[in-house]
Amino acid sequence: MGWRRGGGADGVARRWVLLLCVGSFCLGLLFTDRMWTLPEADEVEVPNLRRGGEAELKTGDCNVRKVQGKHNYNDMLRISDTHHNSQTLDKTIANLETELSAARTLQDSFLNGSPVQEDYKASESTGRRKYLMVIGINTAFSSRKRRDSIRNTWMPKGETRKKLEEEKGIIIRFVIGHSAISGGIVDRAIQAEDKKHGDFMRLDHVEGYLELSGKTRTYFATAVALWDANFYVKVDDDVHVNIATLGNILSKHISKPRVYIGCMKSGPVLSDKDVRYYEPEHWKFGEVGNKYFRHATGQLYAISKDLAAYISLNKHVLHKYINEDVSLGAWLIGLDVEHIDDRRLCCGTPPDCEWKAQAGNTCAASFDWKCSGICNSVQNIWGVHKKCSEDEKALLTASF
Repeated sequence: MGWRRGGGADGVARRWVLLLCVGSFCLGLLFTDRMWTLPEADEVEVPNLRRGGEAELKTGDCNVRKVQGKHNYNDMLRISDTHHNSQTLDKTIANLETELSAARTLQDSFLNGSPVQEDYKASESTGRRKYLMVIGINTAFSSRKRRDSIRNTWMPKGETRKKLEEEKGIIIRFVIGHSAISGGIVDRAIQAEDKKHGDFMRLDHVEGYLELSGKTRTYFATAVALWDANFYVKVDDDVHVNIATLGNILSKHISKPRVYIGCMKSGPVLSDKDVRYYEPEHWKFGEVGNKYFRHATGQLYAISKDLAAYISLNKHVLHKYINEDVSLGAWLIGLDVEHIDDRRLCCGTPPDCEWKAQAGNTCAASFDWKCSGICNSVQNIWGVHKKCSEDEKALLTASF
């Protein structure tokens, strides 16, 4: 009996122990399930491959600079390629603008009833070749004798002139517009003269002394449409020119995109109506006695292709002052342009240009300052040519 009672009590104790164990186990599972959370993504360990790479960089410090140097070199190559592409794009845009200017000039000619020049037809059919320079000689209806005096001195004629275009890339033309009554007697006289010599550039412009600024603007727009040249030159028909010397001067600046070459001056702004070169818009230049901004004298100057294209594209909004050399200077003053002052472009007549030629410093252009050209040029230009001209073979042997 004693054993049974003891055995019964002991069995009860064992059952309680078993129940407590099972309960504890269940509570443990419940507690563990609530407290256990998955690690965040950024807490996951870095794969061995990445760790190995970092380890290699850490252990190979001497190679780190080489790797960085390679990256820097590649970056430099990318920057260089980008710069090159940018320059190429700029050139492409400039060429497209020039072609657009040519198309606009041709369209204006059609709309205004002006004839299309044979030079333009030829350039369109054969493709635009590159020339060194276009020399436009400003002339008037009444200047037939001046033109003949130039043809007989410094300007090549006929086949010699054509050979100069083909071999040296130099275009020379007399520049003239039309009369107020288009097709009148003076226009027919120019047509007959052009048929004989073939050395005119006709402009869609009404001739007049007070319209020289407009004529200059139209000249550059027309010339850049007709010929793709590095430089466009304007010269008066009472100035003596040495073509080879002029070509040598300009060719030294051929790599510059925007150049304005001539004899730079800064004369007074004249407000007196009774004097020559009176400036009607003198008030724009400040107080009485002020001077103009620096600009090239009007007897001869040259501008590069980009500037001629700029004038062509903006010709309808470029303001015209009474003096054409002031107008050109005004059109360029606000641009990123290099002004080149070369005194060989404004030598005096003999003995000045003669002494310089004897000293081996041949002048590109000669005239009398007091006459703003060669005084009585029809009679005197031959004497200037005889004493101040370059060697006859200079143009044939020149390599621009």
